Amino acid sequence: MGKIIISENVTLDGVIQDPTGDDGFKLGGWFNRMQDGDREAWAQVEYEEALRAEALLLGRRSDEYFGTRWSSASGEWADRLNSLPKYVVSSTLREPLWTNVTVLDGDVVTEVSALKKKIDGEIIVYASGQLVHTLLERKLVDELRLVVFPVALGAGRRLFEQTTGAIPMRLTGTRPIGAGLVYLTYQIMPNV
Repeated sequence: MGKIIISENVTLDGVIQDPTGDDGFKLGGWFNRMQDGDREAWAQVEYEEALRAEALLLGRRSDEYFGTRWSSASGEWADRLNSLPKYVVSSTLREPLWTNVTVLDGDVVTEVSALKKKIDGEIIVYASGQLVHTLLERKLVDELRLVVFPVALGAGRRLFEQTTGAIPMRLTGTRPIGAGLVYLTYQIMPNV
């Protein structure tokens, strides 16, 4: 059985919006402020995660973002990401931009539940804010991996801004990434 793993870059105050500054958010671009040593260490963590993955699960906008950047990239990390099967949740997408994409255009809960039964291993969700909220609300997430950036923005879309109830978690790992980032891993616990 597959495990849905949310892998997000977040600010210290939980903002996930516009990390690279491409969307015009006035506080966007916070991801690009990390130092070179942190960037190299972050890339290594992300590459190792990609090696463990069996598939990627994305929303439409994330397919557009990653597809335009990774499809033409080269190197071991790019080769791994490009070769992975990708499942994109969208009712409007007709021509995915990334490689090896299957569009899931039915009910999200039904489609993702079937995907978890079909794939044995880690199904990684990158970015995809709206999809992440849906997966968390529908209790389809098994693990949360956060790379926390040392900046608080005070505004912007947050990872947990619209939950309808508590999401109990258990901390299963912490480690520094470079000199400025922290990697946190949480297991999502069943509601009791």
